[in-house]
Amino acid sequence: MRNTSKTRMVVTYIGLFLWMLVNLFPVYWMFTFSLKNNQEIFGENVVGLPRYWLWSNYESALHTGHMGKYFLNSIIVATATILITLAVALMATFALTRLIWKRRKTLNKFFMLGLTIPIHASIVPVYVTLSRLHLLNTYWALIVPYAAFSLSMAILVCTGFMNEIPRELDESACIDGCNVWGIFFRIIVPLMKPAVATVGIYTFLQCWNELMFANIFISKTALKTLPVGVQALSGQYTTEWGPIGAALVLATFPTLLVYIFLSKKIQDSFIAGAVKG
Repeated sequence: MRNTSKTRMVVTYIGLFLWMLVNLFPVYWMFTFSLKNNQEIFGENVVGLPRYWLWSNYESALHTGHMGKYFLNSIIVATATILITLAVALMATFALTRLIWKRRKTLNKFFMLGLTIPIHASIVPVYVTLSRLHLLNTYWALIVPYAAFSLSMAILVCTGFMNEIPRELDESACIDGCNVWGIFFRIIVPLMKPAVATVGIYTFLQCWNELMFANIFISKTALKTLPVGVQALSGQYTTEWGPIGAALVLATFPTLLVYIFLSKKIQDSFIAGAVKG
């Protein structure tokens, strides 16, 4: 029995190691891709290490391609979108799940309708609305649509977590003299950290990688985001793919950092969801 158990453990670890290599290979390939020239990228040295480490590709991406400015724009848009989405979603979920008032179930269904609407199917009405509000070519042209389309999923996630918080906590806080805002900020919000992490990561990935809205609603070079900046590095007749690879590495780096620092919260959210099921 012990030998069988050890064999299974060895096979499991080997399988996990191979799976890790499969998942890390794209990261390795993208990094080496960013340090090569076109001859190596399309020649015989597609997968191997660069013969000449062209760190100048990063300099070209940052200065010639203005990736630094695009990076800052993406950070501003993503941060504002996450903060607005979390604030509205938490307050809306609190009102829908903890307060008793007419038509709250109807309003919740209305919010859930947002999950059925493809984000890119609304380009024309959103563009017209932003144009009439004079928000085109501003950060708000991206922040408002991103937050609006992230709200339904955020409320759905927060509702599942908030329904599991015992209502007796609200009653105890009310007896101790807490008002509605006190219950919300002192009781509910601290217990919603796994949901906040889940919604934050989901919203971040959605707006960080979005291209269509960013390409249509922003025409000023100074306000463009990273996906549009990476696209702009492609030339009309010839393209240097090394700087594009460097730009992709720079664009991917924040997502890796977000996962590294919030991985524990992600695991907690998955465990909480499994327990609820």
